[in-house]
Amino acid sequence: MTKIIIDKEKINEILTRGVANIYPSREALEKILLSGKKLRIYNGIDPTGKLHIGHAVVLKKLRQFQDLGHEVIVLIGDFTARIGDPTDKLATRKKLTKEDVKRNSRNYKKIIGKILDLTKSNIRFLHNEKWTNKLKPENMLELASYFTVARLLERDMFQERIKEGKEIYVHEFLYPIFQAYDSITMDVDMEIGGNDQTFNMLAGRTLLRKLKNKEKFVLTTKLLTDPSGKKIGKTEGNMINLDETAENMYGKIMSIPDSLIVDYFTLCTDVADEEIQKIKHALETHAVNPRDAKMRLAKKIVSLYHNQKEALKAEEAFVKIFQKHEMPEIIPEIRLEPWPKTLAQALVATKLAASMNDARQAIQQGGVKIQGQVVKNPNSPLPKVSGIVVSRGKRRFCRLR
Repeated sequence: MTKIIIDKEKINEILTRGVANIYPSREALEKILLSGKKLRIYNGIDPTGKLHIGHAVVLKKLRQFQDLGHEVIVLIGDFTARIGDPTDKLATRKKLTKEDVKRNSRNYKKIIGKILDLTKSNIRFLHNEKWTNKLKPENMLELASYFTVARLLERDMFQERIKEGKEIYVHEFLYPIFQAYDSITMDVDMEIGGNDQTFNMLAGRTLLRKLKNKEKFVLTTKLLTDPSGKKIGKTEGNMINLDETAENMYGKIMSIPDSLIVDYFTLCTDVADEEIQKIKHALETHAVNPRDAKMRLAKKIVSLYHNQKEALKAEEAFVKIFQKHEMPEIIPEIRLEPWPKTLAQALVATKLAASMNDARQAIQQGGVKIQGQVVKNPNSPLPKVSGIVVSRGKRRFCRLR
């Protein structure tokens, strides 16, 4: 039987670092954790695409509770993924097939194993398709009776759609109800998720209280966002996937804006809070070059998802490409809307090429690079990553936003 750790200092850090909100309150959850009671805690992931660094923020928090000895569940939302979570979406999500979902989640367990300890007995992987598909119409009516249309319509994105005259479909209303049913089926004590998932997670809290007269704690983590406040994720196209090669991951981290360095250290690494405060102070007083702080950050994160040796190799490759080849300190930034589909289109949009013919010729001759890597296919898709650097020749660079 796994021993429950009740170290007050550790619990305090878990309940504060990277945490946005705790329901019903931090004090109530802290009291339970200090009592030594074993909790069943879960995080749900809809396999709508690849796992990215935003998922990792929540999974790292789940790992902290696993290390305290609590039972943790990773719920693969293979049913809810096919509905499509409407959270923050001003348009209805594209419906996924069962095959889409299966393909997307193929490597999830392996990747999640880089964050959670799969060798321990206090972790389980479950799939909500197994129980949700067994619901009968009468069961659905019973579940729906605990929620009001007015409450569901309170969601910001639904209000925005109404203002803009856009449609809201019934299956989108059902999403939080199905997610709430997950909490009932697994009989959990707590759910962890990103701050954008608050509404859905509280729906489960409501249902547990009404059906089982049971308290469910909800802990929301802060979101990784870009300088404009948009979260890092699939829809925004600014994500860093957890299965990136070491070099790609390192390069993408190096392309984040300087203003996000401290947030990434806080949410994506295990660097101590005291050390992060020193880094923050050094950046604010210009005692350290942001590039150097970012290199330290990149090495930390790449080491977590690969290993230290791969991180060092990625750093060497980055230095070789960007520092030894006269990479300019100041690179012009261009905001592209809409985002070009191909590299050739990007060259024309940024005026690095005078025409599509000029762009294709430059690319095919090996004179164009994305993040320092030569790309010779004019039709190569341009990764939708804010901060990515495209260059032509040795002196013409552009950072895309």
